Amino acid sequence: MPNPNRGSVGFQSNEFEQEYERPSKSELKRQMDELQKLGAQLVAEPRDRVKRVPMPDDVKDAILECQTITNHEGRRRQLQFVGKKMRTLTEEEVAVIQRTIDSWKGASKAETAALHALERRREKLLSDDKALTTLLEEHPELDVQHLRTLIRNARKEQAENKPPKAYRELFQILKELGKKPAAPADDELEDDESADE
Repeated sequence: MPNPNRGSVGFQSNEFEQEYERPSKSELKRQMDELQKLGAQLVAEPRDRVKRVPMPDDVKDAILECQTITNHEGRRRQLQFVGKKMRTLTEEEVAVIQRTIDSWKGASKAETAALHALERRREKLLSDDKALTTLLEEHPELDVQHLRTLIRNARKEQAENKPPKAYRELFQILKELGKKPAAPADDELEDDESADE
C-alpha cells in the first residue's frame, strides 16, 4: 500500500537516488568470468600457439606455468591466478587475444574441411575409376602407373583387412597436390596466349 504522506513534504523520491556510473557487481562478476574462461582457453591451447599471442609477459608466463601443472588442485589454483592476471589486461589487449583465438578456430575449421574433402576424393578414387582420369586431367604431372598401383593395393588392403599403407600414401599424394595449384586446362592456356598477342 502506498504511503499517503510520500511526496507531500516538497521533494520527489527520485531526487536522492544515487546514479552509478560504474558497472554493477553482477556485471563485474560476468566480466571476470569471461576473462577466466578466456584464460582457460589459452591454457588448453598448445604451448607454441600461446607463445605467439601478443600479451604481457607476466600473463603469458602464468598461462605457460599452468600448462605444466598436473596436480588437480594446483592447476585449479593456477587457473584462478591466470584469471587474476587476465583482469589486469586492457580492453584492447583482451580484444587482440580474443581475435587470435577466433582466428585459430576458423583456421582449424578450414583445415578440417580441407582434410574431409581430401578423404572424400580418396574414397572416390577407390570406388570409381573415372575419378583417376579426372585427377590426371587436373594434374598431368602425376605418375599414372604409381597411382594405379596405389589404388589397387589400397583396395586389396581394405578387402583383406591389412594395415592401410597404400591407403595412407594415396592420401599424402592428394594432400601434396592440394598445396600446389592445379594445372590450367587447355582452353585457359589458349585464352592466355590470345591475350598476349
